[in-house]
Amino acid sequence: MRVLALALLCLGLGSAMLSGCGSDNPRGAIHVSELAQDIGPVSANFIVRALDRAEKQDAALWVLMLDTPGGLISSTDDIVQRLLAAEIPVAVFVAPAGGRAASAGTFITMAGHIAAMAPNTQIGAAHPIAGGGEDIDGDLREKVTNDAAADIRGIAKHRNRNAEWAEDAVRKSVSITGDEAVALNVVDLVATDLRDLLDQIDGRVIQLDPDGENVILNLAGAPIVETNYNFAESVLDVIADPNIAFIFTSLGSLLLIIEAFSPGLVGPGVFGVIMLIFGFFALGPLDTNPAGIALLVLAIILLVAEVFVAGFGFLGIGGIVALILGGLLLIGDASVDAERVSIWALIVGAGLVGLVVFGLGALIAVDRRKPKWTYRNRQGIVGREGQAHNTLSPGGTVMVDAELWSARSAAGVEIPEGATIRVVGTEGLTAIVESLEPPVEEPDE
Repeated sequence: MRVLALALLCLGLGSAMLSGCGSDNPRGAIHVSELAQDIGPVSANFIVRALDRAEKQDAALWVLMLDTPGGLISSTDDIVQRLLAAEIPVAVFVAPAGGRAASAGTFITMAGHIAAMAPNTQIGAAHPIAGGGEDIDGDLREKVTNDAAADIRGIAKHRNRNAEWAEDAVRKSVSITGDEAVALNVVDLVATDLRDLLDQIDGRVIQLDPDGENVILNLAGAPIVETNYNFAESVLDVIADPNIAFIFTSLGSLLLIIEAFSPGLVGPGVFGVIMLIFGFFALGPLDTNPAGIALLVLAIILLVAEVFVAGFGFLGIGGIVALILGGLLLIGDASVDAERVSIWALIVGAGLVGLVVFGLGALIAVDRRKPKWTYRNRQGIVGREGQAHNTLSPGGTVMVDAELWSARSAAGVEIPEGATIRVVGTEGLTAIVESLEPPVEEPDE
């Protein structure tokens, strides 16, 4: 498991290093990134990384090719703040044809120094909805709507665009095409593709901020550098969901419990660690609550301890309660559209854990009621089979009838961990065992 954990760590570090490579790109290049998915924590982190890279390499322009149905308010705010603070010209291009910048995409498009759309694309329909896709009711609806309207109105005024239409996109969910957006001063131009966009804006004067200097876009002959999702971001884009993270954590706990109950089995523990790593990895970009994380860790400890501690199941019950509370408190973002662990994920995860813990607990309780072999009747294990609990070289321990025994190899040869053995005799409280597995043949020199 240590080797596996090290391999995963190296994979993550390697991915991070690769994402930072390319610092030898020429200055004054055009950096292009593509985002064709929902707006969330992973996409927000990606946009920040891509724009950071373009700024560090003194790019002449950063182009975001955008096609999105919308996304989280909190992630949209992070993206807009980064675009408004950009130190280089930023163009947001709604493309390809048939794409859209709906909801959160409207905010992002209007935040660029240059806003462009491909033919047969649309922008608007930015009325806030809850995280599950349902309408927001009552006073909260008015509060969230007013906040979003003020936000997009401020963005439009900052970029000298149509603030009245922008507010209507939030309050009335209006949506328009590219040509209509140009006529209404929502975006700057319509371009058929990236090359057409660059040709149209070459030589344009860009004011980086209201009080900043003007920059002339010199794009003719500039090389194009692409910055897109790296491996870690691609994985996170799939698993960075509270429900998936909770299920991974629950399954990882289950496999560790099975490993603790059956020490001879190596697979469950390895896959349990993998599940836990991916579960906590999935929580990385989310706005998690430290109390929720602490409760999940406590749940894992209590559930594994339940296998080893004789009692009335208090540790197991405490572990399940900690697991449920951890899931409920896992996400700390209080925004109305924040994704949280669903009740069904809680029921499935906690139910499976409870079934396995108390099922194993019942087996352990039955086993503990069996008569144990004492010094006087230790001969009763002679002839029984078991497994090497660790490597016998020649001494070690073996598992026979769910009991750990000190053991010694009868022939004095090494018996590897997990090998099937038979007890051939006893010597005091030490079992004398032999391996039932064929010896490993040494290769010829």
